[in-house]
Amino acid sequence: MSEKQIKKIVLAYSGGLDTTVILHWLKDKYDAEVIAFTADIGQDHDPDLVRGRAASIGASKIIIEDLKEEFTKDYIFPMFKANTLYEGEYLLGTSIARPLISKRLVEIAEKEGADAIAHGATGKGNDQIRFEIGSYSLNPDIQVIAPWRTWEYSSRADLVDYCKLHQIEIDASPDEPLYSTDENLLHTSYEGEVLEDPSIEAPAEIWQRTVAPIDAPDTAQFISIDFKKGEPTSIDGIDYNPSDLLAQLNTLAGKHGIGRLDLVENRFTGMKSRGCYETPGGTILLKAHRAIESITLDSQAGHLKDDLMPKYAQLIYDGFWWSPEREALQALIDKTQEFVTGSVKLSLYKGNVVVLGRSSDFSLYDSKIVTFEDDENAYNQADATGFIKINSLRLKQIAKRKRRTNQ
Repeated sequence: MSEKQIKKIVLAYSGGLDTTVILHWLKDKYDAEVIAFTADIGQDHDPDLVRGRAASIGASKIIIEDLKEEFTKDYIFPMFKANTLYEGEYLLGTSIARPLISKRLVEIAEKEGADAIAHGATGKGNDQIRFEIGSYSLNPDIQVIAPWRTWEYSSRADLVDYCKLHQIEIDASPDEPLYSTDENLLHTSYEGEVLEDPSIEAPAEIWQRTVAPIDAPDTAQFISIDFKKGEPTSIDGIDYNPSDLLAQLNTLAGKHGIGRLDLVENRFTGMKSRGCYETPGGTILLKAHRAIESITLDSQAGHLKDDLMPKYAQLIYDGFWWSPEREALQALIDKTQEFVTGSVKLSLYKGNVVVLGRSSDFSLYDSKIVTFEDDENAYNQADATGFIKINSLRLKQIAKRKRRTNQ
C-alpha cells in the first residue's frame, strides 16, 4: 500500500507531547483522517483532557476504552502463573501491556475501515517491536506507521518547537524532562535523561507509587491472599475482581515501600538500558503465588516451569505474546495450575514481603512423611540406600575410569 492511499489511521494516543505531535503530523503528512485511541489500563490520566486535546488537533474520532479488567485477567494473571521474571528481576510491566493495545488497535482499524495504525514508540526501544510484531500476528496485512523512525525530529525539544510553530497548546518545556515514564495498573517505569548513568543513584523524587522503605511504617502489616487455580481471588477474606484486587495490592505495597527495582537490562534491539520500575502489587503477588505453589505443585512440574520461565519471559519481553510458542507454553503453565488453590499469609514491612504460612485442601505436603520424629512407618528410611546406590552408579563408573586413566 502506498502512502497516497492512506486515508484513515488509528493512532495509539496517550495525550502526551509525543502522540499529540504525531496526531497533528499524521493529519498533515497524509492528509488523512486520524482516530485517536486511548487504552485505559490503569495509568494516571484525565480522560477529559485527553479527549479535549485530541479534538482540538482535529481527531476525527476519539475512543477511550477501560481495559483494566481485561488487562489484569487475560494478560497479567496468566503471566504471573508462570512466576515470570525477565533477567531474574523485571516483572515485565510495560511488556505485558503491549499485546492488548496492539489487539485493540487492529480490531478498531478493522471496524473503522482504517488503512493503517500508528504508534509513538521510538526507533531505539522495545515497544516499536512489541506493537508491530503483535499487530502483524493478528493482521498480517496491517500497515504500521512509526513516525519516530521516519520524521526529521529527534528530541523532546524538537517536539516542543513543533507545538509552538503549529500553535498546539500543551504543558511541556524543553528544560523540564528529567526522565520518561510509562504507567499502567501493574507498574510504572522510569527511563532516560538523569537515569542514563547507571553508576548514579536514581533521584528519590522519581518514585511515585511507593514510599521509601526507610519511611514506611515501623509496624508490619499482615495479610492473607486466597488463590484459585493459580489466580488470586481475595485479600483478607474479601473477594475482588481481578483489577480491583491488583489495585488493592498496589495500595498495600506502596504504603510499605514494596516493589522498587533499579535494573540495567538487555533490550531486544541489542543495547543495554537502565530502567527504574515500581511494581508494588505484583511484587506481593509473585511471592504469594510461589508460596501456594510450594505446597500444591508437584516437584517436577514446578521444576519444569522454572526451566521454561526464562524462555516465556523472553517471548513476552520481545513482543511474541501472540506467537504459537508462547501459546503452547501458556497451555502447559495453565495445566500446572489446576490444583494451585489455597491461602497464603504474608507480612509487609519496610520494602519486604515475608511468607508466614500457606495452606490448601490440595496440599501435597505430608507431615507424616517429612517429620524427623516417629513417622508411623509412612517412610522406610532404609529405602534410601538403594535409591542412592542406583543414582550414584554412573558416577562410580566415571570415577573408576578416571582412576584407570589417571585423569
